[in-house]
Amino acid sequence: MLARRASTFARSFATVVDNAGVKVAAIDNGQPTTAVTFLVKAGSRYEPKPGVAHTLKNFAFKSTAKRSALGTVRESELYGGVLSASLSREYLALTSEFLRGDESFFVDLMSSFLTSSKFQRHEFQEYVLPVVEAESTAASQNPATHALELAHSLAFRSGLGSSLFASPHSHVSLDDVKEFAARAFNKGNIAVLGTGIDSAALTQLVEKALAGASIGNVAVESRPSTYFGGETRLESHGGPETVFIGFGAAGPADPALAILSAHLSPQSSVKWSQGLSPISAAIPQGTSVQPVLIPYSDATLFGLLVQGLSPEGVKKAAKVATNALKESTGLNGDALKTAVAKAKFAAASSLDGRDGILGALSTKVFANSDASIEATLASIDKVDAAAFSKSVAAITKSKPTFVAIGSVQTLPFTDELGL
Repeated sequence: MLARRASTFARSFATVVDNAGVKVAAIDNGQPTTAVTFLVKAGSRYEPKPGVAHTLKNFAFKSTAKRSALGTVRESELYGGVLSASLSREYLALTSEFLRGDESFFVDLMSSFLTSSKFQRHEFQEYVLPVVEAESTAASQNPATHALELAHSLAFRSGLGSSLFASPHSHVSLDDVKEFAARAFNKGNIAVLGTGIDSAALTQLVEKALAGASIGNVAVESRPSTYFGGETRLESHGGPETVFIGFGAAGPADPALAILSAHLSPQSSVKWSQGLSPISAAIPQGTSVQPVLIPYSDATLFGLLVQGLSPEGVKKAAKVATNALKESTGLNGDALKTAVAKAKFAAASSLDGRDGILGALSTKVFANSDASIEATLASIDKVDAAAFSKSVAAITKSKPTFVAIGSVQTLPFTDELGL
């Protein structure tokens, strides 16, 4: 069944580069609704000044030469559509979801943001900045989010180390946003992804929407990522005690890390069961360990996020997690087969939702690489015990990225975990 579904996905997927230089990818499985995402290389790794990418994201769906912000909301609601914008370290994603047949309106609406945004001062001051501040405050008060932000800064410093959120000390002006948008909104930086729509039809709509647009065709550049690692500790009493134990590597994503993540995950396949993870049965009650695997176009961050109510419990759970990670280098036999199967299922099941499809296609569509699920499953299958052991040993020999948030006097230090 999995193979049949994978082949269906592969047949339905197509990637082209249209005459305007914009990459277009679409998959149509006959669903009653359509979603179109304009993916732009305007993530935080490309920003010239901290907080500019976050601010630009919140300008999405504001006034353009074609319609006001209120007009965008009213017209979208008349069609029953849903608009959203999200930001990653590499991409700004503008997404619209709507009923089949309304794609012409929504492609035009989203493309107008890229081609004719007004960037009005009153919208910047009254709508954009308050949301930027609220999102940044919420992120800083969430220990898991804050730990991952600090981890990226330690792991990569600049580029991928740039925060997704504007800090209270970053003073972003309207001119900063305009300059970044002018540089990022180039055809070489744009890909359009669709679900529930034919690739040829989407390509035609994109060509029409961008025809005659006064945007360039030069791709933004960022320095190649380098992994560094490091340690930081932050006293906090506003949430669960939190520790992040991470490692990183430059270069393309290694499928062995997906297997490692599946092996260490405490999530059980059967309800009320502890599962077979080497972590789940050993950690104290009231604590949790979550594997984190974040692949980028030229680097990967892997780690274990440990949280709990007490610093003592988190310290013990962190020791269990670290030992399990070290012992994973010897994984073989049925244990390796189980981890491979879990990794393949996680990769395939991620395509059940639009977010998963977007995540699977985003990096590959810009790199012109094979984005089919068959290629992903095949890469996981190729990892044998020797290759797995070599990959895990290589990444764990690098300098760790360690973040502790909470009662830092009690939470563990790296040497206490044997790192």
